[in-house]
Amino acid sequence: MASFLDKILPGVREELAKRKAAEPISSVMARAKENRNRRDIRDRLGNGPGIIAEIKRASPSRGWIRKDLHAAETARAYAEGGACAISVLTEGRYFGGSLDDLSAASTSCGTVPVLRKDFVLDEYMVAESRACGADLVLLIVAVLGNETGRLAREAATFGMEALVEVHDEKELEMAAACGAALIGINNRNLATLRVDLETSRRLLPMVPGNAVKIVESGIGSPAEIAEFSSMGADAFLVGETLVRAGNPAAAIRTLRGYRTPAKG
Repeated sequence: MASFLDKILPGVREELAKRKAAEPISSVMARAKENRNRRDIRDRLGNGPGIIAEIKRASPSRGWIRKDLHAAETARAYAEGGACAISVLTEGRYFGGSLDDLSAASTSCGTVPVLRKDFVLDEYMVAESRACGADLVLLIVAVLGNETGRLAREAATFGMEALVEVHDEKELEMAAACGAALIGINNRNLATLRVDLETSRRLLPMVPGNAVKIVESGIGSPAEIAEFSSMGADAFLVGETLVRAGNPAAAIRTLRGYRTPAKG
């Protein structure tokens, strides 16, 4: 049976080839270097659990979550709620995202750093992330393998940081070996799309102490955030819970343990 990565990566490569044909990498790199505004996620960590709030219209496991989601408005709401960063899905076929969403979010969220979340494959995608306003870029060890470190260094040349995503002990060892400063533990199995919080319970104690530790997928309650915070997690990437929330700013405050003041 083909894994989810086997299904999605051919489409990612196809769309990437189209963008490369439309704009040479030299042009993309020039645009990336023009973006001098750098927002550091560490500046927004330390005062309670950090929430990386995700802009996501759809997912392979859920289908459409919120087809009419407006990236700029959502980014502003997330910033108001106290998100430590905003994650923007830019893959179109399965997640309903785009680079336009990344640009819109980046210009609408003030001092909150923005993460490009996609299946980044090469230096072209790294450069276009910065050109579209990203401060961080997701690098998935399961996709990149030994190329992870090289692309993390490439991201640094544009003033970006890499969030290196792992799913098991071997991938965590690779992330540590390449000196990853931000390590995300994804509880979702990319072969089956199943979520298992035991992944974070198992791997969190193994993450190097100097790395920012981020828990991804399956987080939807203050109790879960409290549990993993007690194990050393610094931040949590939360998507569907916030996208479905009627008041995403209030939802972020609730997840962080704060209540929205009553009116009156």
